[in-house]
Amino acid sequence: MRALLFAKRCTKEVVRDPINLFFGLVFPLVLLGLLSIIDASIPAEANNTMFAIRNLAPGIAMFGTAFLALFSGMLLAKDRTSSFLMRLFTSPMTARDFIIGYTIPMIIIATMQAVITLVIACCIGLDFSVHIIGAIVITTVTSLLFVGCGLFFGSLINERAVGGICGALLTNVAGWLSGVFVPVDLIGGGFKMVAEALPFYHSVAAIKGSIEGNWQVITPHLLIVLCYTTVIFTLAIYIFRRKMTGRNT
Repeated sequence: MRALLFAKRCTKEVVRDPINLFFGLVFPLVLLGLLSIIDASIPAEANNTMFAIRNLAPGIAMFGTAFLALFSGMLLAKDRTSSFLMRLFTSPMTARDFIIGYTIPMIIIATMQAVITLVIACCIGLDFSVHIIGAIVITTVTSLLFVGCGLFFGSLINERAVGGICGALLTNVAGWLSGVFVPVDLIGGGFKMVAEALPFYHSVAAIKGSIEGNWQVITPHLLIVLCYTTVIFTLAIYIFRRKMTGRNT
């Protein structure tokens, strides 16, 4: 109950900023539209499926959730420097309650973003089937990776630093190493090895597998993402707890 009440407050803080809503819900659609236009301009004889909607939609769905790291990180970092969070530290709330409270609004945004992106993708040309529901669920689950990253850095560093790491750096790394902008297999070599060692590529692969309804593809990729997510959330809770008790990390 304490976590839910705190989550309600955090939701109000997030939706209060129109920039959050733009990057969370609108920007992925802009990107989807632009890349679809590029795909339409490629001659059919080129046989280039780089930006085909079946390949594009999973990547855009994942990339849209990357901004959740920025939202959650900025909110937590801002709260840490205010008297609001200091007062709450004297309440019965635990570090886990706080982390859950910050996470719930991000899950809601991730679900909305996934629904909007995939429905628009179906309007553009993605095959509509019952598997789209599974893709929405998988996108929401994989989004927890970015939420965890935001809470981890938000517990460690100040608001400006969070903006640099979770905004500029993480979104670019996630975009390039997931194959959203350029297929990982096309580059190959060391780039592909690094991409496969990180969770972003596997997030896109799991979403793509869910659109196709192929659980043999989904399971191994999703397990890798969940392992990373578990580690990052564990670290976030640990560091946040140390901040609550006034110890340095």
